Amino acid sequence: MKSSESKAKSELVLVKNLNFNHKQLKLIELFVQEVLNYNQKYNLISRNSEKDIWNRHVLDSAQLVKYIDHTNSNSLSDLGTGAGFPGIILSIFYSDILTFHVKLFEKSQIKVNFIKDVIKKLKLKRIDIYDNDYQSHILNTDYIVCRAFKKLPEILRISRETAKRPHKLIVMMGKSAQDELNKASKGMIYKYKLVPSITESDSKLLLVDATK
Repeated sequence: MKSSESKAKSELVLVKNLNFNHKQLKLIELFVQEVLNYNQKYNLISRNSEKDIWNRHVLDSAQLVKYIDHTNSNSLSDLGTGAGFPGIILSIFYSDILTFHVKLFEKSQIKVNFIKDVIKKLKLKRIDIYDNDYQSHILNTDYIVCRAFKKLPEILRISRETAKRPHKLIVMMGKSAQDELNKASKGMIYKYKLVPSITESDSKLLLVDATK
């Protein structure tokens, strides 16, 4: 699929299905261009995914808004945000919600510097990027989201030991999601379910309700 086709199809879903407005689409366009420009020098995303960035990165990140209830929460933490997927996309979507705060965690200083630059250029508010270890303090957040972060047992451990209660956990997973979950869920006391991704037929989203 050509990049222009991917963009057009993704924008249609963003507006029709996920309720992004045109102002938010403009911000996403600016963000995508910054990612592609920076990617010429630094490895923010795979070069092979550049042509399909709107589907593989933007829409893939944006679908999380279907599972985040901002009316009953005020914070979200993206662990290992990388180039800002999904954190920056979610920040753009919730930019008009004055009580909602997005926290990004990333160890790579190159990516941290990129994110800081993007936040400034897009004039995003109520968003912070932390270049320190997320485990150095309790994660005081209502939602934790993870995309290409760590293996599932480690993510569940973070949710169990490092985050406040209650919180919701959303883990973006690949085609081996069910097998990974079967191995990691033994003894897990949280309610959870797997739902299909809207971007890849083999991919899944793991939704965990960590209320205890």
